[in-house]
Parts: sequence; C-alpha cells; structure tokens
Amino acid sequence: MSLPTWLRQPWLHFVVIGLVLFFLQSWAFPEPKPVVGPLSEARIDNLHQQWLAVAGQPPSEEQLQSMITQELDRDMLFQRALSLELHLYDQVVYQRLLRNLDFLGMGQDLSDQERYQQALDMRLHLGDEVIKRRMIQVMEQLLLAARPPAEVIEADIAAEFAARQDELRRPPRYSIEQLYFSREREDEVVDVVERIQRENLSAAEARQLSSPFLPGYVFRAQTPDQLARNFGAAFVMNFQEAAPQPGQWVGPLRSTYGLHYVWVESIEPARDATLDEVRPQLERDLYSRRRAEALAAAIDDLREQFEVRRS
Repeated sequence: MSLPTWLRQPWLHFVVIGLVLFFLQSWAFPEPKPVVGPLSEARIDNLHQQWLAVAGQPPSEEQLQSMITQELDRDMLFQRALSLELHLYDQVVYQRLLRNLDFLGMGQDLSDQERYQQALDMRLHLGDEVIKRRMIQVMEQLLLAARPPAEVIEADIAAEFAARQDELRRPPRYSIEQLYFSREREDEVVDVVERIQRENLSAAEARQLSSPFLPGYVFRAQTPDQLARNFGAAFVMNFQEAAPQPGQWVGPLRSTYGLHYVWVESIEPARDATLDEVRPQLERDLYSRRRAEALAAAIDDLREQFEVRRS
C-alpha cells in the first residue's frame, strides 16, 4: 500500500523533522531558570545582627538558615514581580521614584512622567527597599488571588474554639483603689495603715495621706496584665498571693515603684469564654493561618521556576 502523494512531499518531511528537532532540543536543553542567590556575607551578617538586636542572643544555625530562606524568597518574589513589570503600573512605586529624584536634586526641569522615566533608566527601583517591599506585597497578593486560602466555615470556628478553650479563658478582673508610698516615705506606711483602720477611712478619704502616683489611684475591671502595665509584674504577683477579697484592704504590697495599700472594691472571677465573645478572634486567626499556608504553598511552587542558590 503506497502513501498518499502529499505524505511523500519533501517539504513535509523537512517540517516534521524540524518540529521533532525543536522539541528534542527543548527537552534536552531547556531554557535556564532565573537565578536567585546566594546572599552576600554582608546580608547574612545583617540578618545575624537583626536577630541579635531583637532576641538579645545570636541565632542558632537553624534560625539563621530559616532567615536566609525567607530572604531568598523575598528576592525571588521581587525578581518575579520585575519580570512581570508590575513596577510599571504601581502608584506607590511611581511616587517613590519621584521622591527619590527630588532627594537627589535631579530632573527639576522635567515633567513628572519624564522624571519617572529617568528614575527607571537609572534603575533606582532596583535598590530601593520600600519599592522592593511593595513589589513583594503585590506579588504575594497575585499568588493568593490565583491560590486563595480555604474559606473559614462555622465548623472550623467551632473546632478551633474547642481546641483553644484553656487559652481563651477570660482572666479575672479587679476593681481597686490604691494608696502609693514612694521609697522615701515607706517608714510612714505602718502609721498610715493604723490610722485608716482606726478611723475607718475610705480609699478616697485616705488618698491625701499617700504619695502622688502618675498612673492614678482608681483602676476598674483590670486584668492581671493590665495591672502589670501600671504597677509591674511583682505587684500583681504579690497582690494575687495575698488572696484579695472584695470590701477589704490588702497590703502593703511592694511594686517596682514602692509600696501600695490597696482597697479591693470588686472581683470578677476568671471564667470560660463564650463562642460569641471570641468568634471574631477565631475567624481572624483561622484566616491568617490559612492565608500563610496558601502563600507558603504558592511560594513553594514558584521556587520550581527558579534556581535558588544558598551558597
């Protein structure tokens, strides 16, 4: 059985051979991937110093490697944003480049569009950290638009509430009035306490016998954390260890500032939170977690398109 005439045409043979060679070449010699990294020693040292400034101690090797990975991811996202020319359509970048030219004192006799083009020609956008952060943010938004986080539904909220009940428990709240005695007046405290008890003085009546206290004297419905912000952690520990009861004086109690004699007006005991109270928090936490997971997965996929060099 002979082939049809059109299949025996030389030009067709050349086309087929050309296509085969093209696909073989693409398979055997693919286009090189864009390269990200490695970080310079100066940038790695900067990451090290940033951690030291925040944590007060050098990062472990694992922590340092995690920071390096995050920095390489930032470089990758920035490079991808530039390849998509996202910087050419962003008003934040536009205004930032004009401000940079103003700072450099250049292009004063040009229009804004001409100055913007001048800044691009000078490649100012490549070395500006504000522009880099903006481009990374835009790129992350694009990745999430293509791969949105899973929707938070009522069953998710209920499960999160059940799993975190201990964490979400509402702390006790104390309504107190206090008399403050600076360190210079601590010797007077015993006499003042005796006078309050003898004359049955209220906290308001006894206030004139104490020292000035900048945060104030009356504190309503305060959690232990809120009290600590005004008096320090030592005061809260001493206060709670004294087993305060409503309608009683407690102390004197020591804080980082001096001594305090405290009238306990009322106490709201600790209790379990209700779902309605913490629903907004749970929704935010769940969405934030799922957003981070979706973004991490999208960045993992994007890494396949780059050659990431760590060293």
